[in-house]
Amino acid sequence: MKSNKNLFLTALILTALTAGAWAQTVTASNAAPANGAVAPAPVTAADIQALKDALAAQQLQIQALRAQLQSKDPALQQVRSAGPSVATADAKAPESPAVVATNLQTTAQDKSAQNAGSSDERIRNLERQIKGIGPISFSGDIRLRSEPSFGGPSDGSLDRVRTRVRARFNAIANLGEQFRAGLTLASGDINDPISTNQTLTGFYTRKAMALDQAFVEFTPKDFKPLTLTGGKFRYPWYNTELTWDKDLNPEGAAETLAFNLNTPVLKRFALVGFQLPFAEMAGTAATDKRITQSITYGGQLQTTWQLGPRVKLSAYTGYYDYRGADSIALALARASSKNPQTPSSGALPLASGNPVQDSTYTTTATTIVTIDGTAYPTGVTSITNAQFASKFGLFDTIARFDIDTGHPRVPLSFIGDYVQNTEACGNLANIVAVPTNTATQTFKQTLNAPCNSHHRRGYWAEGTVGRLQKKGDLQLGYARIYIEREAVLGNFNYSDIRQGTNVSQHRFMSLYQLDRSVQLSFTALVGRPLGTTEPWLTRLQFDTVYIF
Repeated sequence: MKSNKNLFLTALILTALTAGAWAQTVTASNAAPANGAVAPAPVTAADIQALKDALAAQQLQIQALRAQLQSKDPALQQVRSAGPSVATADAKAPESPAVVATNLQTTAQDKSAQNAGSSDERIRNLERQIKGIGPISFSGDIRLRSEPSFGGPSDGSLDRVRTRVRARFNAIANLGEQFRAGLTLASGDINDPISTNQTLTGFYTRKAMALDQAFVEFTPKDFKPLTLTGGKFRYPWYNTELTWDKDLNPEGAAETLAFNLNTPVLKRFALVGFQLPFAEMAGTAATDKRITQSITYGGQLQTTWQLGPRVKLSAYTGYYDYRGADSIALALARASSKNPQTPSSGALPLASGNPVQDSTYTTTATTIVTIDGTAYPTGVTSITNAQFASKFGLFDTIARFDIDTGHPRVPLSFIGDYVQNTEACGNLANIVAVPTNTATQTFKQTLNAPCNSHHRRGYWAEGTVGRLQKKGDLQLGYARIYIEREAVLGNFNYSDIRQGTNVSQHRFMSLYQLDRSVQLSFTALVGRPLGTTEPWLTRLQFDTVYIF
């Protein structure tokens, strides 16, 4: 079409020039030259051909300049043409509750599809890179939430209506061909690793923003299937909130080796390894005060299969080995000790978005004074020790089916996750005995619930329909969650359920993309402890998210 248009314009110009030249020739031949002036030379066929050549050369120059302009400004073209997409990390695909490893061999579209997650994770994947300074791009979101809760314990202790806000700001820098670095600031309680929500309370005091991510990623240019990551980063492995909350960003190092395969069925194969320290503990024995590190070692095998023209299966098998998990039990116990006279010492108190129900032994010391041979308690108590009855070696298997229905706005997704703690009740032999009472202290050991090694399994089943990419998109979802007491480490998984373990839970979701930068959602969480007749606790979440 463009070439025809150019040819037509050229012909029109030539016709005009020829007509003008003919008119001039006729006038010159019929009129005598004035004052002896010489008549202009007639336009020849050579002149017309020269004009044609000049126009053709100009057209080639215009096309070359247009191509050069497009090549110099790809970022502008991306912003104009792309819909909402993930800025990092993270942020993050949503989609359904899970997060998968990616590397620079994977396209941007693949990364958005792989970084699946909860409603929070979906927001991460809608954050767009719309502002940048050189190689640095910025993104973020602000969420407003109204959250009423009702039901649960008969004493009404969990009934409440609260307003919460979440703010996140991301900066990502591409440092040449092989390196990428990222930084994220997020709101929330700095002692709670599984929530970036900030409840609006505290007499209008200022709310904290803290370091949520700080990482460097290296992908060798000579071996792009390999990606090495260090710092505090998003999950490099795929998971659901059965085992890991989407607001938690682990710390340490991770390695991903991933290959995209051009075979009829197997499309992707990857191995992910990670080493994630989470605490340092100093010895208390008089002869052993070494500082030891608590750490999680883990790995995951990932595969993607094309089962048909419209059906894709992603399968993941992983293992998480928590070494030194008793440091978590001690930090949790000290955080729940609300005696204002005995501030915590040693390990930093660890908050949790929901009650941790793993079987735990807690030793408490009470200070006494002795008067005339009679001991009187002072009321001052402290936590001296806390230990889980279980060790935690989690074998986690996930299957995800993505189905193309033929309607771009109505894809289907199904996720199943099964986890088993292979070391349930494996720490009983290591429980420290209660110290002997002294003249100044008495000691007592309590157990929240007996450990049963058969209560080691957890299940997650979820289905979603719809997408969240363009204005007017709608997504609906349901998840069924069942977690036995010793199945997982209860302070790192889903923060919004009734409690971390020993729980039966339902989740209903509806999300609507009001605009490219605004999302509305409603979530209903209904759950109660296993083996009880306690009324179901219902938590409703009404969210408005602004993405920038």
